[in-house]
Amino acid sequence: MSKKNDKKTITLDFTGCKTWWDYHERIRVAFDFPEWYGKNWDAFWDLLSTSYDIGKVKITGEHTLKEEFSDYIQMTHEILDDNIEHQAKFGEKFEYEIID
Repeated sequence: MSKKNDKKTITLDFTGCKTWWDYHERIRVAFDFPEWYGKNWDAFWDLLSTSYDIGKVKITGEHTLKEEFSDYIQMTHEILDDNIEHQAKFGEKFEYEIID
């Protein structure tokens, strides 16, 4: 497990995102997931829940997304909320902030 000071803060920027593929590609790049990231919610959870080096996620650009992305945003928040609880079980701190 990593020490608190070793945790990194990442920025997840959805500004101008137009497609579901682009949405997940931005997740992949921000979280530094491998090229083979499956671009689906199960893959996001699987990789996020085993990443102990991320301490905080700053989300920007949500307000720029069309209404059709509301379910994506909700699912993203749910997975991040689940990860807060998951990481706490291992004595790790994880948080996210919406900066819009």
